Amino acid sequence: MNLIFLGPPGAGKGTYADRLIEKYDIPHISTGDIFREAIANGTTLGKQVEDIVKSGNLVPDELTNALVEERLKEKDCENGFILDGYPRTLNQAQALDAMLKNMCKKLDAAIYFEIDEETVVDRISTRRTCSNCGKVYNIISFPSKIEGICDDCGGKLVQRDDDREEIVRKRYRIYIQNTAPLIEYYRNQNKLFTLDSRKGVEEVMKILFNILGGIEK
Repeated sequence: MNLIFLGPPGAGKGTYADRLIEKYDIPHISTGDIFREAIANGTTLGKQVEDIVKSGNLVPDELTNALVEERLKEKDCENGFILDGYPRTLNQAQALDAMLKNMCKKLDAAIYFEIDEETVVDRISTRRTCSNCGKVYNIISFPSKIEGICDDCGGKLVQRDDDREEIVRKRYRIYIQNTAPLIEYYRNQNKLFTLDSRKGVEEVMKILFNILGGIEK
């Protein structure tokens, strides 16, 4: 099952990806993961990314595309993959189509987790992250047993700078603006499936499994 997950921060893509990983035995891959792995492995492409990231510049599409292709050729992607955060542009979407064709694979679906700005703000601005182990909590829907303290390691829970309301709103609006062409691109290919991410996790998962079950037949 070869999938793309689209949706703004706070749409729950990571939660739904974790459930699909168990069912389909496929990796959940983000561009951040790809960059970090390539840098850690010291590959030629990884060294190029490291230099760019250290200089504070954005990784260009050409290099990002090459890294994604390198990642999709790894053994754990034989059964499929979930791409999260890629593609971000039409150029990247077209490049992905070309690389999958060269690998004799095809994209099965682009899943768009639709959610409104206010719900995203409510979800993310109440999110807290352990400063030690990185575990994520939510002071409303998933609080720690002791306020401000991580259940797992006892670390201090903090609000990340990019989880503050004004930053969340800015990220949401930029995402919606930039993603609109991708939504249309995959809709025109009849590969776009839109889910209402405001609903409960179990309800969304039921719909998602039904969609993917239909694709498998």
